[in-house]
Amino acid sequence: MGQKITIDPVTRVEGHGKVTIHLDNDGNIEQTRLHIVEFRGFERFIQGRPYWEAPVLVQRLCGICPVSHHLAAAKAMDVIVGAGTGEGLTPTGEKMRRLMHYGQIFQSHSLHFFHLASPDLLFGVYGDPLKRNIIGIAFENKDLAVQGVMMRKYGQEVIKATAGKKIHGTGAIPGGINKHLSIEDKEYLLNGLDPSMNIHKMIDWSLAALDFFHDYHAKNKDLIDNFSVFPSSSMSIVRKDGALDLYHGVLRAVSSEGKKILHDVDYQDYDRYIDEEVRTWSYMKFPYLKEIGKKNGWYTVGPLARMNTAEFIDTPLAQKEFLKFKAYTKGKPNNMSMHMHWARLIEILHSAEMIKILLNDPDVLQGELVTRGQKQLEGVGIVEAPRGTLFHHYRINENDQIVMANLIVSTTNNNQPMNEAVNYVANKVMKGKSQITEGMMNAVEVAIRAYDPCLSCATHALGQMPLEISLYDANNKLIDLKRSF
Repeated sequence: MGQKITIDPVTRVEGHGKVTIHLDNDGNIEQTRLHIVEFRGFERFIQGRPYWEAPVLVQRLCGICPVSHHLAAAKAMDVIVGAGTGEGLTPTGEKMRRLMHYGQIFQSHSLHFFHLASPDLLFGVYGDPLKRNIIGIAFENKDLAVQGVMMRKYGQEVIKATAGKKIHGTGAIPGGINKHLSIEDKEYLLNGLDPSMNIHKMIDWSLAALDFFHDYHAKNKDLIDNFSVFPSSSMSIVRKDGALDLYHGVLRAVSSEGKKILHDVDYQDYDRYIDEEVRTWSYMKFPYLKEIGKKNGWYTVGPLARMNTAEFIDTPLAQKEFLKFKAYTKGKPNNMSMHMHWARLIEILHSAEMIKILLNDPDVLQGELVTRGQKQLEGVGIVEAPRGTLFHHYRINENDQIVMANLIVSTTNNNQPMNEAVNYVANKVMKGKSQITEGMMNAVEVAIRAYDPCLSCATHALGQMPLEISLYDANNKLIDLKRSF
């Protein structure tokens, strides 16, 4: 019998999960697994509810990215009420939803980078655990901490202005939106009531965050480039012309070498191309591309994958950064997990640019809110959530009740890549070791955190959570135990 290391729970992520690492008698990594230990029953208990309730009900899955579920469900209901897919809405309906969505991307990415990821960058993977949090960031780099707080606050203000509330709003309805943007909200979001709360400041801070990352990268290339690297296919929606589009598009996947393996297909037919495998040791399923098969058909979604699938970004500042990003790997797909942070910052900048464009669009202030057509009994809605591609699929009966719901959330799509990252880093830092260190534990968590997982699709877990790791010898005798509470 070999040794077994357990990390339970994983910290500074949303939801609860644990990691088990098995070592053989020689200290070699024998098996690594990321276990998702919470069970969520939304796909079952939404059955029987009227379809128009779905956009409001399903967003209760999550307290940090409810807008993503709200919009994915609304887009599925657009199909059911006969409004078609993304292009079928009125200009006001689509643009108000996009404004809401880019506010969501902006606030969620800001929360992850500044609150959850930057402590590892600023203090190091093996740094003092008492400092690796947002409070430590505030003491070490006050400006960075303030930017993180204010950028997230701004994104939430965009959500409030479009959805009615910062969390669990009601703006998107089947076939459109339920309100225009008020002139007061437009002026507030454009120019603000103080110098730190306007879109111009958000763009400046987005650029500053990228400057911070580039400076850090130049000084810490080994961590950013070599910490967790393994080949993976990438999947996302893209606009029909190949541009990055976080709200609507066609499904595209490319291999780790850049070969297109999912050819810009209609996402209404996603289940022709994607299946999900169930494994006994996790409540989270393992999606894969049917044509390739269970063993090798897994893929990565999220900011890094979107940079790999997109051909360009249609906002100038983000496009300039995108060209730097692509040049770093000479145009090839990027398989360096820690470059997820770079990609995330590019999307923050793109979101800020898009918010500015939409705030200046007259359609958000006036125009028809809702469109309808011939009712259908089934519909699929997809958005690019902060963490990656999010699928909502519903079927209703003649009484307008939901009879089937299938949700593939972003973190589910990233299940196998996260397991691969855990295995890579565990082999790197734990192989042959006889004693656990807190830094080793955090290194494994850093690999997981790069994906910004929402393990239960619930609320962010900020601060320190209880953590326990046990190390057993070949005779299953406890030889080391570490706790942090």
